[in-house]
Amino acid sequence: MEEDLFKALADPTRRRILDGLVERDGQTLFEICARLATDHGLGLTRQAVSQHLAVLEAADLVRTRREGRYKFHDLNTEPLEHVVTRWLRPTPPGSTP
Repeated sequence: MEEDLFKALADPTRRRILDGLVERDGQTLFEICARLATDHGLGLTRQAVSQHLAVLEAADLVRTRREGRYKFHDLNTEPLEHVVTRWLRPTPPGSTP
């Protein structure tokens, strides 16, 4: 799972998507594409952004929910918190994380 997390964070476009979700959670694919184009000058296709979102979902950094015909993308920081906590507050030897 951590390999998926680091793979997801390695790409600058995916980090920009996460930054956008920090600013405003619950965006549709259209909104994410528009934000990438206007804020960062990235003219990616919806398919390319969908592929980036799939990587972020596999790492559990993004969760989706459907409302009617819309699919919303929400930021999930739990995987990041787990890794940071592991390194900042290591568990004592002999205990399980």
